[in-house]
Amino acid sequence: MVKFPEAEVRKFRNVFVCRKCKTKIKSPNMKIIQGKVSCRRCGSKMFKAVRKK
Repeated sequence: MVKFPEAEVRKFRNVFVCRKCKTKIKSPNMKIIQGKVSCRRCGSKMFKAVRKK
């Protein structure tokens, strides 16, 4: 399968996963680092970057 740079950007840029409930959220990097974003589902502020396969 061919990988397109545009699709990579859509799928992986600014996408983070909650460490508690594994929900995906799309938000700017700086807001995640500063702790201004909380999970919609559980309210946690701990996130990790989505993993590329």
